[in-house]
Amino acid sequence: MSSKNKNTQLVSSGRKKAYTHGVVNPVIQRASTIVFDSVSELKEAAKTRGDKTLFYGRRGTTTHFALQEAITELEGGEGCVLYPCGAAAISQTLLSFLKSGDHILIVDTVYEPTRDFCDKILAGLGISTTYYPPMIGADIKEYIQDNTKMLFLESPGSITMEVQDVPAMVKVANNHNVMTVLDNTYGNGLHYRPLEHGVDISIQAATKYIVGHSDVMMGVAVANKKYWPTLREHSYLLGQCTSADDAYLALRGLRTMAVRLNQHEKAALEVAKWLEQHALVDHIRHPAFTTCPGHEFFKRDFDGSNGLFSFVMKAGNQHAIDAFLDSLQHFKMGFSWGGFESLVTANLSMKGLRSQTGWEHGPVIRLHIGLEDVEDLIADLQQALAIYEQHL
Repeated sequence: MSSKNKNTQLVSSGRKKAYTHGVVNPVIQRASTIVFDSVSELKEAAKTRGDKTLFYGRRGTTTHFALQEAITELEGGEGCVLYPCGAAAISQTLLSFLKSGDHILIVDTVYEPTRDFCDKILAGLGISTTYYPPMIGADIKEYIQDNTKMLFLESPGSITMEVQDVPAMVKVANNHNVMTVLDNTYGNGLHYRPLEHGVDISIQAATKYIVGHSDVMMGVAVANKKYWPTLREHSYLLGQCTSADDAYLALRGLRTMAVRLNQHEKAALEVAKWLEQHALVDHIRHPAFTTCPGHEFFKRDFDGSNGLFSFVMKAGNQHAIDAFLDSLQHFKMGFSWGGFESLVTANLSMKGLRSQTGWEHGPVIRLHIGLEDVEDLIADLQQALAIYEQHL
């Protein structure tokens, strides 16, 4: 029996007997070649093109099917493709639908590797990119050209966390026959489901909260009925696949994602509220805070937050930032997030990270609040900020 309750859904989805064989978790089924007992059986499998049917290892095994089914149900789509990382999910989705002469609109606060892919790969294929301000809303219509094929959103945005007015932008895109794709890694499918707001394809770096333990690289893309056949087939032709072992670990992470997210969210809010009162901090870039651009859209569209947020310093220099980072004990420097451990990155400015959106504030420090004791994390930040102040 299916449930609309997301906590129950995370535990029960993707656990058909065909996948579990009578045990709690789907079995790890590793395979390259699938063998058939008859010509008719082979032809029947070929008809499905491997959609939840064993056909060839690159199409997936029952372990992959279980994960795909669970994430499809979580995001409310027609089907899900698995990729070896989040960047692959983004690049292969774009390549599945764009051709030479097309134009794509990308939010200016996008994940840096997505920008690099557009500027260094798509440009060489004759596909042009325009970056737009994240808070543009319905005025995105001013950026649409005759050859615009896709509108790419990321909400909240990388590092500075702007939340976009997705429904308003999707409405404009639909009116101009432009497909919409959204990087939903922050929203994770539990707290935000883009397809419910009209988005055509939702992408996640499953490396982050789905896996949750910083030990698997994986990306997922969930499409609606209109775009699913093309996404599925083109991703296959582009050679995208993942290991059954990684799919198993992602499934295991999915079962506890709601519990982990509750703790990440609670702890992050506590840390952010403490930072908000600190004399060196200008403001907080957390979607649940009114100081975060698009806070009103977050309140309207999201069911919750997680452990990721940034805070902006009133003043600073690279020497102070380096001293701050070097002094931290519980926060480790790393370019990911979503695992059980707390992480930190810092940017003196937004130079090179955006082209259409100015930045008139101080340095930005991004935190991922893990599952450590909150008092220890606050004490760590307190001593590091004292060192930061000494170097101003």
